[in-house]
Amino acid sequence: MESDTATFPPHPIRGVRAVYARQAGCPSDFAEVTVDFEPWETGITFETASELAVDGDDDPQWQADCRAAVEAGIREELTQSGTGLSPATAVVLRRMRFHPVDSHPRAFRQAGRLAVRNALAAAHRPPQAANERQG
Repeated sequence: MESDTATFPPHPIRGVRAVYARQAGCPSDFAEVTVDFEPWETGITFETASELAVDGDDDPQWQADCRAAVEAGIREELTQSGTGLSPATAVVLRRMRFHPVDSHPRAFRQAGRLAVRNALAAAHRPPQAANERQG
């Protein structure tokens, strides 16, 4: 019996960059992440690349809190997106960029949600021809 629900991602989607920056006052919000979405058996698995690039912060506990927030945002967006897709993905966090004042876990949670939206858009975008990319 085949399912009517498609799985996400349909193919590897690598280097998905998401920037959450909001200037509504002081402090503002800032988080930038780069993640890969790889096809997986079922569900969502999240891992941090062994060569994770971190810009702008050197506190391991703060980084761990923000990594957990990225994961939470990705899981929320994939399970609540309303796309009808069934997540079957391994997500690999490749890069995090912090602002010394404006970065916090809530901003990284939003960046995780944006990463999913960007990956969904990339999954359904027709591939560009090589000569179009060189523009």
